[in-house]
Amino acid sequence: RINLRRYHRYHQKTDETKDTMSDYYDRDDRRRGSHRRDRDDRGDYYRSSRRRSRSRSRSRSRSPSNRYSSSSGIPSAGMIPSAASQPPLSNTGGLPLDGYSTTLSAQDKINRELFVGNTPPGTSEALLMQFLSGAMRKTNLCPPDATPILACRTNQKFAFIECASVDTANKALNLNGVPFLGASLRVSRPSKYAGPHIPSLTWQQLTGQPLPPGMLPVPENNGMGGGSAEEKLNRELFIGNTTPEMTEAMLRDSLGRATEQVG
Repeated sequence: RINLRRYHRYHQKTDETKDTMSDYYDRDDRRRGSHRRDRDDRGDYYRSSRRRSRSRSRSRSRSPSNRYSSSSGIPSAGMIPSAASQPPLSNTGGLPLDGYSTTLSAQDKINRELFVGNTPPGTSEALLMQFLSGAMRKTNLCPPDATPILACRTNQKFAFIECASVDTANKALNLNGVPFLGASLRVSRPSKYAGPHIPSLTWQQLTGQPLPPGMLPVPENNGMGGGSAEEKLNRELFIGNTTPEMTEAMLRDSLGRATEQVG
C-alpha cells in the first residue's frame, strides 16, 4: 500500500511539472512572436523611408536648377541674378542710382535745415515751430495757408528747424533777430551747410521795428562765415571767477551794460 501511494504521488507531481513547463514554453513562444512582428514592422518602415529618400534625391538631380554642382564653381540658373534685380547704374562712375538719390536727399535735407540760437531754456518744439511759422506768414514770407516749417529739434540753448523747401529756408533766414520770450533768435545756416550764400535781412531790417531794450543784437548773415564753427569760435570769450549765484541772465545783462559804457 505504501508503495502505491508513493507511486501515485510521484506521478501526480510529474504531471503538474509538465503542465507548468508547457505553460512556460507557450508564453515564451508568444513573446518571441511579438518581438518578431515588431522587428518586421521596423524593417518595413526603414525600407519605405529609404525608398522615399532615394526618390527625392533622384527628383532633385533631374531638376534644371541643380544641373551644375556648387563644387564645380559654375553657378546654377537659380543662383544667377536677373537684370531686373540689379540696381540701375549711373552713366558716371558706375555708382548705383539708389545711393546717388540717397545722397541727393541727404543734401537736400541739409539745405532745408536752419540753425536757431538763443532759444530760452525749456522752449518746446511745437511752440517754436508755431511762432516761426506765424512770423513768416505775418511778413508774407510764405502764403497764409502754408506750413513753412515741418520739423524741429530743440536743445537747452539752440534748435534746428526743417523747412518745407530750400526756397522756404532761404526766406526763413530773414527771421534772424526776431524777438522771442525776451531773447532775439539767431537764425542762420548750420555749420554743415556747403551751398551758396543767400542774401537776407534781419528781422529789424525786414519789419522796421527796433530791437527791444535789453536785448543784444545778433550778427547778420553776410556770408562771411555766418553760423559756421570758425565764426562761432571767433566770437566766443572765456569769463572766469564767476560766483556760484551768478546766472546767465545776470552775466549777460552786466556785460551788456559794460559794453554800452565802453562804447
